[in-house]
Amino acid sequence: MKVLSTKKLTLAQRELLLNGGLGFVEYDGLKIEPIAVPDLQIEDHIIITSKNAFRSIKDSHHWDTLKEKNWWVVGERTTAELQKNDLKINAVGLNSVDLAQKIIEKSPETRFTYFTGNMRREELPELLSEHSVDFKEYIVYNTVMTPKKFNTVFDGILFFSPSGVDSYVMENTIENEVCFCIGNTTATEAKKYTNNIVKANKASVENVIVQAVKYFKKR
Repeated sequence: MKVLSTKKLTLAQRELLLNGGLGFVEYDGLKIEPIAVPDLQIEDHIIITSKNAFRSIKDSHHWDTLKEKNWWVVGERTTAELQKNDLKINAVGLNSVDLAQKIIEKSPETRFTYFTGNMRREELPELLSEHSVDFKEYIVYNTVMTPKKFNTVFDGILFFSPSGVDSYVMENTIENEVCFCIGNTTATEAKKYTNNIVKANKASVENVIVQAVKYFKKR
């Protein structure tokens, strides 16, 4: 069995696949380009939904100010990045919708600064706006699609974001491959092209790999 990973994997992640009896091909279907963060008014409460946003603002001249703020974040991996930097985390959402609901329930009168990328999804800002939550949004990185054509037939494809799905289908079609998706939003995007989908139990690269190994061991 052979799978395609739509992002380059770490050595430990590659070993998970190989130890599970799966061959693999990997490539980066997306490229992240940080954007210089301009001078701006930063509120006491910060929203971020990805590690890419965090890494961009951490490298900015605002970092000393940001370290003192309250953080509202999506996902375990992004949360881990914040914890490494001893930041105050007010709430963690499983996804953008979950975080928006936590904000609406806990702090609807609070003003927020929202750092995100150019291809962010609409759910979080739409929900906050619908409930009159005051926030200002700043784009701090660009996601650039880097599609690649594959002639190999794969048994499965590992997807880690909706944009990764979009990048793949720019040059390829999804036919009989099983699509292993990191979360609900990625699975929703993949469902535009196939119903052959397996979702990870946790939003991590490792769990996507585990699901692929478990699936093909049963075959």
